[in-house]
Amino acid sequence: MNNAVSQTLKKTLTLSDIVNQLLADGIINQEDSDQLFNQTKSREQLSLHPLEIVAAANLKNRLSDTPLTLDSLSQWLADWADQPLFHIDPLNVDANASANAMSFAFAQRHGILAVDITPTQVVIASAQPFVDGWVENLQHVLRKSIKHVVVNPADLKRFTVEFYQLANSVSKATGQSQSSIQNFEQMLQLGSEANPDANDQHIVNIVDWLLQYAFEQRASDIHIEPRREIVQVRFRIDGVLHNVYELPAQVGIAVISRLKILGRLNVAEKRKPQDGRIKTKGENDKEIELRLSTLPTAFGEKMVMRIFDPDVLLRSFPDLGFSAEDTRRWEGMAKQPNGIILVTGPTGSGKTTTLYSTLRQLATTEVNVCTIEDPIEMVEPLFNQMQVQPNIDLSFSSGIKALMRQDPDIIMIGEIRDLETAEMATQAALTGHLVLSTLHTNDAPSTITRLIELGVPSYIIKATVLGVMAQRLVRTLCPKCKEPHPIDEEAWKSITAPWRAPLPQNTCRPVGCLECRDTGYKGRAGVYEIMPISNTLKPIISDNCDLELLRKQAIKEGMHSLRLSGANKVGAGLTTIEEVLRVTPQSMRQ
Repeated sequence: MNNAVSQTLKKTLTLSDIVNQLLADGIINQEDSDQLFNQTKSREQLSLHPLEIVAAANLKNRLSDTPLTLDSLSQWLADWADQPLFHIDPLNVDANASANAMSFAFAQRHGILAVDITPTQVVIASAQPFVDGWVENLQHVLRKSIKHVVVNPADLKRFTVEFYQLANSVSKATGQSQSSIQNFEQMLQLGSEANPDANDQHIVNIVDWLLQYAFEQRASDIHIEPRREIVQVRFRIDGVLHNVYELPAQVGIAVISRLKILGRLNVAEKRKPQDGRIKTKGENDKEIELRLSTLPTAFGEKMVMRIFDPDVLLRSFPDLGFSAEDTRRWEGMAKQPNGIILVTGPTGSGKTTTLYSTLRQLATTEVNVCTIEDPIEMVEPLFNQMQVQPNIDLSFSSGIKALMRQDPDIIMIGEIRDLETAEMATQAALTGHLVLSTLHTNDAPSTITRLIELGVPSYIIKATVLGVMAQRLVRTLCPKCKEPHPIDEEAWKSITAPWRAPLPQNTCRPVGCLECRDTGYKGRAGVYEIMPISNTLKPIISDNCDLELLRKQAIKEGMHSLRLSGANKVGAGLTTIEEVLRVTPQSMRQ
């Protein structure tokens, strides 16, 4: 880059400046230059940053033969200006502090945004790195040193508006109340109280931002948690929780009230847990369901929203992480006309997604699919879904009795929790129905002993259970930044024992990039342990069942443990040993 230019240029960059420097650096040629100047005639582009005009032209870098994207051009500009490139990740930027650093008018006028604030320094992002007329003024006001960074101009425009709008909504909502929110340590406030209304436009704006942001970040859950002085907002992304925002206490409670209204919950009732649901639209008008759950805590009412993407129902078994062998075994059980199939694993291990995807494929016009759930996870028109309601004595067991009179072919029971439900499920299987359900155990063989512990006779288990599948979710490596890496031999042995699988050649490690927010992981896939109940396993099942003998025989018949299933994904370069170890329970380690 021409550092002499960067030292002397003290003005707003124009398209002419950008094009001339790109030409000087050999990144574009004269033909590209002429094309770019012709585009300035378009009125729509008059308000665009010069880099956005270049990116919109879909040109290629003549030196590397790669597309000139806005991100790559931003990196080029940062190198030219000899300043670091900064990527604005809303998860890592304090939007409130950013907005408080300077007025919105000042930020807009100079095209800058505070993206990181420490006791001694403020990091200022700009897409005009050669303009610094604002520095002295800002240093005088903030009394801190200024660090310049270059940012993608589109990100700068978007997040400047979003951060200031959010901070303004929070500020206006806060200004309506000086009272504290009722919690376990409630302090008496003398005088009048006026909490922000849940339908106030500022609260509506905060809720809308929260939901849109969660959809954009691929969050599976939104946690709104009251603390002593604030309300903490966190997103679960790829199975890991991230702090997102801290709301003033009274604003956070108003946000929860707004969500309770949308979910048709009792806003006045804050002493009892409640459940509800919201159906809304994300980007591209795609319908998204949110399941709401509230819980009274020491500092007020906590809410968790689980986000369900209907697209998961359309995913094939390979998309869920099934290997070819897993698919063959699972479909072999699911295509049986009657019997029980059980899916086991902890909360959040993908059991519901597996069951819904399976039912979606089984639900043809020739069969009647009925479910009883607590609560209904996702509403699917192809199923007849019923929700457990303990307040009117509609339990799993009584619900199954009702379903049996509805001429079902396939029944899905949300969870087998007690002997009565287990007995009704086995009765349905014995009378010619295919039953799918879930259970909480560590692995597939343990499910058999769990049923015996519940009180189901072993001869009933042998007569009805077609098979069991245990599952977990592992984070998958980001395809854009993962890099080949030799595997640790001892670690490989630890997750493949006693199979002694050969060392794989295609293993990778996480690196971190903009796509995965520098985590190295993007998305999740299932690892599965599938145990069909074969004729050789049935004699082992007894009222005093030997769990180890059952497990060894299942392994002899081709069952892969959760750990070995994970090892196969490590060998294919999809995840890491550390991730497999993280999701594998201690009892499974051999």
